[in-house]
Amino acid sequence: MMPSDNDPGRTTLAAVPPHRPGLVVETRSAPGGAKLCVLVGDLDIETLAPAAEALGTLVAQGPGAGAVVIDLGGVGFCDSSGLNLLLRTRIAAERGGLELRLAAVPPSVMRVFDLTGARAVFSIHDSVAGALAG
Repeated sequence: MMPSDNDPGRTTLAAVPPHRPGLVVETRSAPGGAKLCVLVGDLDIETLAPAAEALGTLVAQGPGAGAVVIDLGGVGFCDSSGLNLLLRTRIAAERGGLELRLAAVPPSVMRVFDLTGARAVFSIHDSVAGALAG
């Protein structure tokens, strides 16, 4: 006889997917005409869409927008798709007459840059204030 759902001795095991932190994306204008994009969470294949949309919108504003600064201080993880987005955004910004600057890059993300050689192509600043100042 099968125990009922109300049986206190019954243990139910369910497959629980691992917790996947999302990515929070916030954009705003900064002093001096720069545009700031703040990313918080994981920048990976599963969370990439909102960041890609926000960065595409900022770059599409063209040279009148000043620099585009991406605050990576709240990013805990970045995979190859996140790196690819940053590289594509840099190229699009350059073609559009904008300077792309990265700010507050955490060690885990900097490691990805170092392993791939991408550090050499980015303008990297210790802080958002430093990136906004140029």
